[in-house]
Amino acid sequence: MTNNNQQKIAALYKFTALPDFEQMRDDIAQKCDILKIKGTLLLAHEGLNGTIAGTADNIDTLINFLKSDPRLSDLAPKYSYADKNPFLRMKVRLKKEIVTMGVPSINPNNTVGTYVEPKDWNDLISRDDVIVVDTRNDYEVAIGTFQNAINPNTKSFREFPDWVKQSTALNNKPKVAMFCTGGIRCEKSTSHLLENGFDEVYHLKGGILQYLEDVPKQESLWEGECFVFDNRVSVDHDLNKGQYDMCHACRMPLTKQEMLLPTYIKGVQCHYCLDDITPEKRQRFIERQKQMELAKNRGENHIGSDAQIASKTSDKS
Repeated sequence: MTNNNQQKIAALYKFTALPDFEQMRDDIAQKCDILKIKGTLLLAHEGLNGTIAGTADNIDTLINFLKSDPRLSDLAPKYSYADKNPFLRMKVRLKKEIVTMGVPSINPNNTVGTYVEPKDWNDLISRDDVIVVDTRNDYEVAIGTFQNAINPNTKSFREFPDWVKQSTALNNKPKVAMFCTGGIRCEKSTSHLLENGFDEVYHLKGGILQYLEDVPKQESLWEGECFVFDNRVSVDHDLNKGQYDMCHACRMPLTKQEMLLPTYIKGVQCHYCLDDITPEKRQRFIERQKQMELAKNRGENHIGSDAQIASKTSDKS
């Protein structure tokens, strides 16, 4: 049930050939502006990816506008809701890839793993002959993942192909089940494994977000919360805003308890990055936080505010 002030959040992607993606940018940006929609959409030759938020009616209008392009007609967004818009502005960006793996030969439109519906996921990942791999980055895995899933400990998706080469868990090319937040990274990771000789590769259709929506909590094999790329930082099993905040220096998710540690300075540092920040960066973060507080007192949004930083994180694959 929604109300007039509630914001509808749509996470969406579609791999499809868009040779005219540069020309599409202005029309999409203009439509978002008219509808007062905020967030980030990425356009590339290989398709569309992003997260956007606005009123329910306006989000539905934009989705219908995007689906009016036959190449995007089966776009299937994942929806959630928030009391306020988690973004400050709208960005429609042109990219080389809509999710950056850095392997140009990979094309999910040609080769992709077997989709597994959320209702069937528990049975698959409970099998003894299946290796379960979390394809997300280390800071995402840190706050929640599926039971017994392997964490590749990558800081960006670009590192994933190297992990595949080096992983002893993938020796002898076992059956592999992969998952990610909304499904997009698994499109490329399953394609990559298939191109490298794996025969049975599966991925969670709709990603973690669809699983949390479809699978009752009492039957769930998900543990913790799910990192999301906006200033909610994380969502719980009911897809409500979770308990985490974000360190604005290193972008690691933080619990309320971690923010009470003496090493935590809001907007400047946390215990994860305390020893990694140079004095110059620390001083810059201190000044940024000061300007943010001044802007807040004036009732204005500062360029370094929560939603801006979360938006930058959303561009990081």
